[in-house]
Parts: sequence; structure tokens; C-alpha cells
Amino acid sequence: MFPLNQWYVAGFSWELSDKPLARTLLNNRVVMFRTAAGEVAALEDRCCHKSLPLSCGTVEERGVRCGYHGLLFAPSGACLEVPGQDRIPIKARVKSFTLVEKDQILWIWMPAEDGTAPTHDAPDYWVHSDPRYTFKGDVFHYNAPYQLIHDNLLDLSHLGYVHLKTIGGNAKVHMNAELKVEAAGDQVRVLRYMPNSAPPPTYTGAWPFKGNIDRWQEVEFNVSHLNIWTGGADIGTEDMRDPHRGGFHMRGFHAITPETDTTAHYMWTMATNPHPDKEDVGQLVYEQTALTFYEDKVIIEAQYENMKRFPNAPQIDIHVDVGPNRARRVIEKLLKQNEIAAAAPAPLQPVAQAAPSVSV
Repeated sequence: MFPLNQWYVAGFSWELSDKPLARTLLNNRVVMFRTAAGEVAALEDRCCHKSLPLSCGTVEERGVRCGYHGLLFAPSGACLEVPGQDRIPIKARVKSFTLVEKDQILWIWMPAEDGTAPTHDAPDYWVHSDPRYTFKGDVFHYNAPYQLIHDNLLDLSHLGYVHLKTIGGNAKVHMNAELKVEAAGDQVRVLRYMPNSAPPPTYTGAWPFKGNIDRWQEVEFNVSHLNIWTGGADIGTEDMRDPHRGGFHMRGFHAITPETDTTAHYMWTMATNPHPDKEDVGQLVYEQTALTFYEDKVIIEAQYENMKRFPNAPQIDIHVDVGPNRARRVIEKLLKQNEIAAAAPAPLQPVAQAAPSVSV
């Protein structure tokens, strides 16, 4: 169901406190924690003794301790201590996952074969470290398959209908916006430009525009996450295609991590550049963004419920579906690659040559 040999977002740095964090990721029940030395770790959420979830236990200096009989497990999954006995059974260990912390994001490697090391580094997200931006985020749970969320984020024409109170704007302008879709490798980019359009409420609350604005929406799809750069500037003051343009910016990080075949985690942050003549509006933008995403959540979950009611009903495509359809083809390609790799015969091992016999 999911592309493997990929990095997925498991959570954010601020979620790891003094307690274990349990989360189901790609049908794997995982417990995450941070050691006293600052090392982040992810283990299968099951004690190898009596199967209690390790997330029911406690985080200690060296690892996580089971809340049933007190077995202590290291970030590697190895059992470090069995209370009441000196000998630690050879099989006393639990499955571990590679967990990396970068830019306040927790990335987990989901291999096609257990125990295999990552083949490439976890992605960077420079926005979280850029002093020009302030950001805040959250984690939502969806009762819907993860690709329906991809579809929503790659088709921002819906803003004029779903998000009238926040980032919407004129629905006709959205549906007729200049649209360009680019694809390279496993990445898809959707570019939308709306010159001379009315700024929506979130924009006017955060930035002192003089009137209508030149507005842009740039969506970058990756298998595990999307980067969405939206914003606007007073008419004619900025080149909307200049990567260094000014104006009001909203840079969204959207990690869509499947929980199960039919549910998903939506882990997001929103960063904005405060205007020098206004007080920091980061909290306002965060609250408006959260409201926007709740509106999307209602739509997507209702959509999925209706898809289950009409399981064989055909769907048509319209012009705004180019980006979502490209992304679905990327997922299909990666799934096929996983299938081919899984079906490939194991490489032959060299046969040891017997030593020549010597007669005496």
C-alpha cells in the first residue's frame, strides 16, 4: 500500500518529552523517545517479554522501561536490564527503526526489508532555521487514506469554496488561475499565479496591503511531504516568479504519513515573515491555518465516507486534477519498484571451495 525505502515524518521534536510517544506509522506500531544524552529513538511498541506496549512504560536515562516487569531497552532495541536477574536472554530485544532529528522534524526510515540501512539522507527543511520566519505546527489525524490529502494539497483551486473565512478569496479567480505543472523524478510541482486579486482575510490580517495583490501558490510534492509556498505582494511591486521576492509569505510544511490503509497523520507547520510595522502575527497565522486545515479535514473525511457508499462509481477529471494525477503516478511507480525488488531472487552466494586432498 505504501512506497518503502523512504523517509517519512514520525513527528516533531517538541513532541518528545519525558514520556514515550506512541504512533502507528505505515501499519507499524512504534514508540519514540529521547534519552538523557539527547538521542532520539524509535522501537516497535511491544515488549518482547509479555507484549505490553512499551509506550505504557517510562523513559529513563539509557532508554525506555517496560511498565509491566521493568525490562529496560536501549535505542538499538537491545535489552539492557532484566530486574531480578543478572543474565539477559539472547533474544531479549525489540525491533528498532532509524529515527533522525533535523530542523525540529523527526524522520523515520521505512525499509522494504527489516534491518536495512537508509540509502540516502533524510530531507532538509531550512525554513525552520531561517531567522526571517516564525513558525508553529500541529499533528492532525484523518479518517481517510493518505492520498486523498495529497489530492487536496495539490489542487488549491478549492480554496475559494472551502476556505472563505481564511485564505480563500474569489472562487472564480482561483478556478481560472494560471496553472503550470512540472514533474522531475519523484517530485511534482504545481505553480499557480493570480495577479490583481483580492487578498483573503488571513492575508489582510497579517500584512498591510494597499488594495488588490499579485498572489502566488507554489506546491512541491515529495513522496512523504509537500512544501507549499503561498503569499502575495502589492500589485506590480514584486516578480511572482522571482525566488527571492518580497511581500507576505506563508511557507507550509505538510507531512502526510499513512497510519493504516485507511487513516493518516497530517503533521504540519506554518511559517510566516512578520511585517516590520506590525506586531508578530505568527499566532494569528497559525490559528487561521489550523482553522483552514480543519475545514479541509471535514471535506476529505466526508469525501471518503461517500466513496465507501459508492464504491464502484466512476469519477471524472477536470483541469485542476493534473497535479494530483501526476503525484498518484509517482506513488504507483514507486509501489511497482517495491514489488519488483521484492520478487527479485536473492543474489547467489559464492560456494566455498573444498581444500584439495593430499595423499601421503
